[in-house]
Amino acid sequence: MIQGFWKKLKRPIFALAPMADVTDAAFRRIIAKYGKPDVTWTEFVSADGLCSRGIDRLLPDLWFTESERPIVAQLFTSQPEHMKKAAALAQKLGFDGIDINLGCPDRSIEKQGAGAALIKNPKLAQKIILAAMKGAPKLPISVKTRVGYNTETLDEWLPYLLKTKPAALTVHFRTRKEMSKVPARWELAEKVLKLRDKYSPKTLILGNGDIKDVDDAKQKVKKYKVNGVMFGRAIFGTPWLFAKRPAKITEEKRLRILLEHTKLFEKLFHGIKRFEVMKKHFKAYVSGFDGAKELRMELMGTKNAKEVETIIKKHLSLTSDV
Repeated sequence: MIQGFWKKLKRPIFALAPMADVTDAAFRRIIAKYGKPDVTWTEFVSADGLCSRGIDRLLPDLWFTESERPIVAQLFTSQPEHMKKAAALAQKLGFDGIDINLGCPDRSIEKQGAGAALIKNPKLAQKIILAAMKGAPKLPISVKTRVGYNTETLDEWLPYLLKTKPAALTVHFRTRKEMSKVPARWELAEKVLKLRDKYSPKTLILGNGDIKDVDDAKQKVKKYKVNGVMFGRAIFGTPWLFAKRPAKITEEKRLRILLEHTKLFEKLFHGIKRFEVMKKHFKAYVSGFDGAKELRMELMGTKNAKEVETIIKKHLSLTSDV
């Protein structure tokens, strides 16, 4: 087992989840500036795509800066040979680790036999993990998955993963079928830990699902004895979430960070990603204060960062005069 940076992290470990069109290079840089997590994941990236002529289109998903370290590249595929090649690329690009997505419920991903579909094909999942280890022998390999596909099958599913001796295993405490429609079943952590102790005692276990904030995460760690927690939706609109000494975030501060985020997104991804991708952040940033709904509606009609800046500056000038 290659543990790499994982063995140096203080416990509990607080990680930023990989989320498509959310945790891109722009948002990760903003998060690193205002509240850096202990470890950061990229968006999930297709290993098949990285082995194709379309590689140049995917490489922006693997952009990162030194401020984000330790940074983990998350990859998905149903082809072990593609995972081996993509892992080698991630090692060459200087990532600190590689994570394999074995839990994404997106239908387009599952049609490729990847993501959560691999829960139904544990032997292939095992081959994919081992292929990543061969492709990137210097990097720690971790895995993110769910407790089962239609029903909870941890006893049947996890041994295949743990026998490969991954450095870390993140478990979303829901099945593929449950998506996010029911509360995460954190009580299943006890079963996960027993399986870990049996098959791979040095593997770190991170829990995932329904984490509200850092205090909630600390309570979960204390109650369920996991090594750490992965934050997903809680990061929306709160890039300061992981701040060690969080300052009071005023309405003005929130909007100025939103503008900074928007400008950085446009600078990095103009001509690469549609500006509409940025808009999924607007609802999260612009909430909880008087006039938020009206301001949000205005921002949703924008086409570029300049228009966002004009609207926000107008709003702030009006509110400061009240």
